[in-house]
Amino acid sequence: MAVVTPLSKYKLVFLGDQSVGKTSIITRFMYDKFDTTYQATIGIDFLSKTMYLEDRTVRLQLWDTAGQERFRSLIPSYIRDSSVAVVVYDVANRQSFLNTTKWFEEVRTERGSDVIIVLVGNKTDLVEKRQVSIDEGDSKARESGAMFLETSAKAGFNIKPLFRKIASALPGMETLSSFKQENMVDVNLKSHNNASSQAEQSGGGCMC
Repeated sequence: MAVVTPLSKYKLVFLGDQSVGKTSIITRFMYDKFDTTYQATIGIDFLSKTMYLEDRTVRLQLWDTAGQERFRSLIPSYIRDSSVAVVVYDVANRQSFLNTTKWFEEVRTERGSDVIIVLVGNKTDLVEKRQVSIDEGDSKARESGAMFLETSAKAGFNIKPLFRKIASALPGMETLSSFKQENMVDVNLKSHNNASSQAEQSGGGCMC
C-alpha cells in the first residue's frame, strides 16, 4: 500500500550552448508541442511539472537557462542547489558538443559529485547534417560520469524516456521495480508515436 508523503521536489537545470534546443525539449515534455520559430531564452525560465512513476509522484522543477554568453554569470547560482544538470548539445553542431566539456566543469565546480548529470544530444531529426555520432556522445558521457540519451524535440523522439530516465535516477527512486533500461530507447524515429503512447500508459500522464 502506498504511503502518503509530501510531494518530493527536484530541481533540474538545463545547460548548453545557444540554440541547441533546451527550451524545445522542455516545451515538448510540458505541452507536447514544438515551436518552429526560434526565440532565444532571456535569462532564466522556470516551469514545474508533476510526474507519476509507478507508486510515487514527483514534482520536477525545470530551470531553462539562456545559452548566450552574456547570461553566463547568472547560471552558477542555479546549478548550486540543483538535483540534476541536463547538458544539451546539437548533434548537427560539433562545436556545441565540444563545449559540453565546459558545462560539465561548471556543474562539477558548483556541485561536485552530488548531482546527476545527463548529456543529451538533441536534433536527431537532422540525419543528413549530423556531426556527432552516438558513440562519441556515449563515450563523452561515460568519461564525465553522466547518463546519455539522444532526442529530437521536433519529432518528439525520446523526450518522455529522457524524463523517465532522469526521474528514476533521482535520490530515493532506486527501488522502482519494473523500470527497464532496455525499454527506454526506441531507435526507430518513424515509430516515435508508439513510443510516446507507451510512455503515457506507463505513467507519463496523457497530454491530450
